[in-house]
Amino acid sequence: MNLPNKLTVLRMIAVPFFIACYMINYNHWALVIFNLASQTHILDGKIARKYNLVTNFGKIMDPLADKILVYSAFCMMVENKTVPGWMLIVILAREFIVAGMRTVAASEGIVVAAGMSGKIKTVAQMIAVPLLLMLGVFPDSIILYYLAYGFLWASLVMTVVSGTEYIWKNKNVFSM
Repeated sequence: MNLPNKLTVLRMIAVPFFIACYMINYNHWALVIFNLASQTHILDGKIARKYNLVTNFGKIMDPLADKILVYSAFCMMVENKTVPGWMLIVILAREFIVAGMRTVAASEGIVVAAGMSGKIKTVAQMIAVPLLLMLGVFPDSIILYYLAYGFLWASLVMTVVSGTEYIWKNKNVFSM
């Protein structure tokens, strides 16, 4: 297993530790773990592209590891009402629709690449989560509150935009 794939696996391994810290209100540690895990996303992609270490495992598991990390955080945040449940439902619905379409397309030998709006969605989510985590560390910061929820809303908007764009660009998958 090459280094980028090891970093992807490390990101998935970090999730239970993040969840445990979050659940026992060790917000500082949850924030550190989430940020370090998020950095592996940036690092594994750069290394894979620079040294031509792109693998099928990485193509599948890298975005999956991102989703496991981010959506685990959102699930935990729904429980303590940091994130409204309906937002998580919209986010997950988009993911299930896209995953379903990719599965159907793959069964027909069609590879559907991620679009730029989906990448922007992921970045917005990976910024929103640590900002929301910081609210647990600095609960009285009004600026942080608006910044965190601004990114949360931006990620929701990009979820809808990227999902709509994905469906529109790949509507032929529905006619198979």
